[in-house]
Amino acid sequence: MAVIMIISRLLIFWTVLPKAVSEVYRFKPVSVTKSDAECAPSVVINNVKSYDEGHFYAGIIAHKTTTFDSLNFANETLPLNDKKVIGKMKRSLRLHSFSNVQSNLLHKKAAKMFPVMEPILKNYGIPDDFKYIPLVESGFGEGRSSRGAYGPWQFMPGTARDYGLKVNKNVDERLNLRKATIAACKYLLGLHREFKSWAMVAAAYNTGSPNLARLMRKQSQRNYFRIKMNAETGAYVYNLIAMKEIIQDPQHYGYTYKKPIFGVNTEINGELLAFN
Repeated sequence: MAVIMIISRLLIFWTVLPKAVSEVYRFKPVSVTKSDAECAPSVVINNVKSYDEGHFYAGIIAHKTTTFDSLNFANETLPLNDKKVIGKMKRSLRLHSFSNVQSNLLHKKAAKMFPVMEPILKNYGIPDDFKYIPLVESGFGEGRSSRGAYGPWQFMPGTARDYGLKVNKNVDERLNLRKATIAACKYLLGLHREFKSWAMVAAAYNTGSPNLARLMRKQSQRNYFRIKMNAETGAYVYNLIAMKEIIQDPQHYGYTYKKPIFGVNTEINGELLAFN
């Protein structure tokens, strides 16, 4: 009788063991090469990293790998055959991941600002991706830069006045998101008439149209991804794309923020918002 019980237990063990080994092997830690690790930023918890079926695991958080052919700015795609371009994009994605930023404030700010900005951008025919400029420009606040730029769109006083904003000792409409976005749209349209490319428009917004035009003439180049620029402007469009990525797919980059629902009043003092 004892022999029969031992044999039956061995048979059960023999049946269960392969499945158990398979499950353990499926999730066992593996060596991740630098190129693999850079496919997608991840949150590191207890320094544990492993992967399975195209997902990266960092502690208990899973991230799908980033496919760079899906990344674009205003429908202008990255030149995927350029290793330097891909390297810059990976770097921007890493810098904007939760493991580096450690904050959900950008998501909260976006949830409040975007409902105001999106219809204005659409009305002026500006690509929706430009709504990420205030997040990249002013980050966690609307602080004044050392050069005097201020507000969510970081307008300089002279530029703000040129596009219809009041800037004086008593009033500074650069802080008025609706009016500043209208002014930004007019400015962006002028830049697009000059540079014909939305990526170049974003670069010109950062460095100024005279500086960008000079670089274009000097290098005989009109493609943002091919022109050599200063570090800030050279990373600007990549940072906009990275910002778009973390706002649209926060969990992919380690964020756990859930977007709240805000009601948007499209009237001020009983009048519809004007876009002209």
